[in-house]
Amino acid sequence: MLRSRNLLLKPKNRKRNHPHKSDSKKQHFIAKKPNFVPKNQESEEEEEEVYEAEGDGEVSNFSLKGLAQSHSHGVQPLGNLYFSASSHNSRNTGLGKLQTLTDELVLDIIGLLGGSDLGILSTVSKSFYVFCNHEPLWRNLVLEIYKGGFLYDGSWRITFVRAYKPSCDNVMSAGIKVRDFYSDYLFQSWLCANIEMKPEWLERDTIVRRRGISVEEFVLNFEEPNKPVLLEGCLDNWAALKQWDREYLIKVCGDVRFSVGPVEMKLEDFFKYSDQVREERPLYLFDPKFAEKVPQLGMDYEVPTYFNEDLFHVLGNERPDYRWIIIGPAGSGSSFHIDPNSTSAWNAVVKGSKKWVLFPPDVVPPGVYPSPDGAEVACPVSITEWFMNFYNATKSWKKRPVECVCKAGEVIFVPSGWWHLVINLEYSVAITQNYVSRRNLLSVLDFLKRPNACTLVSGTRDRVNLHDKFKDAIESSLPGTIDQLILKAEEKRMQPKKLSFWDSVSDSKAGAFKFSF
Repeated sequence: MLRSRNLLLKPKNRKRNHPHKSDSKKQHFIAKKPNFVPKNQESEEEEEEVYEAEGDGEVSNFSLKGLAQSHSHGVQPLGNLYFSASSHNSRNTGLGKLQTLTDELVLDIIGLLGGSDLGILSTVSKSFYVFCNHEPLWRNLVLEIYKGGFLYDGSWRITFVRAYKPSCDNVMSAGIKVRDFYSDYLFQSWLCANIEMKPEWLERDTIVRRRGISVEEFVLNFEEPNKPVLLEGCLDNWAALKQWDREYLIKVCGDVRFSVGPVEMKLEDFFKYSDQVREERPLYLFDPKFAEKVPQLGMDYEVPTYFNEDLFHVLGNERPDYRWIIIGPAGSGSSFHIDPNSTSAWNAVVKGSKKWVLFPPDVVPPGVYPSPDGAEVACPVSITEWFMNFYNATKSWKKRPVECVCKAGEVIFVPSGWWHLVINLEYSVAITQNYVSRRNLLSVLDFLKRPNACTLVSGTRDRVNLHDKFKDAIESSLPGTIDQLILKAEEKRMQPKKLSFWDSVSDSKAGAFKFSF
């Protein structure tokens, strides 16, 4: 995972090892409000807190979400140390000889401890108190020990204590303020959980929008050339669009447990978590078996006519996972990835809204570092962090991303191989399906027969034989289809080369970005 370099003074490294350096512009964060300055650290201000990022001649302001308060333990960015009357950093004093370790390494080490040991260590010094109360440590403990059998109670530490000892009612919720504690790593984790999405991150809408087009037009203009499109009016007849409020979902789903990250949770419990949580990477309900668990949910929607052809159906019960219900609070989502098995996808928003950023297969997003074999991807720790540190870099790229906000009732087509990031702007519910049609069948087959397919294929137990099973099933159900597609692909390669996607959407004279399909 990456923690990009954006705070004043020497940053704490939070990157996986890779041979590339970040090309993003270096930024410096300074907490602007008096209650973040050491002299007034204990003051309480109700007006909005603003943070300023400075770097390479650019200045950006970040505002906190409503009701957001200062870091619960008074942690400040290292930039504030420059404006302090003292050069003292209590972070170092409290760690003793361990002060030479990076903050990330300190957390990795104490992350090996159990809850009781963390509590004991937190009494050793003010510095250890701050580190041992880092919320992700307690989140990991809750999810590992209690799985989905917990009720979130305002913070992960309190949730752990009350699950560990239900009779304990006197759990201290307010954090102890620690003076002169400076840490980029801890501060940015808090900041990413509490800043508002900037308007400039949301206002760009460069995707093609279509309403009421024919299937033939969709195939010709979007699916065959592998271009994204946002389709309007496709869900008008969905019962889900009208009925899927929280009360309905809780009633229909009852005690059924859904996949939420590494655990299984009841929907009612997940909603209670979603209403309270404010963290850097909120849990995301993402369940591939929802229609089997609750058949009514599967009957409340239907596949839009543009995506009716799904050739993976020839595998019957052996087909890889292909459809998911997705529910999450504001700030949750998916960092940059390419959909599994070289499939294309559609994503329909039932409630809420989502910000999408998409790059074509030949353009790796800034701040994203895939391994040579594609099996792993290193990227910023959180989605908000990517916007803070890398989004501006795309403005100067010739090949800019395709962006949009997809709202309730709208469907986005995600072409095969495209990188995409999605963040919920509010509580959101969506249905998504990955599929194989004649347009991407050959690429799927090529993907499934790669030498390292067993590490790349997902959503199925039999990763080794999926290619042979799928190819044999296609040839049995649709004889001659693969040969026809191969012949068509050869003929296409012999034709004069057309304008690339980016040449067709950019105005070389004006330098402006536009679509001209």
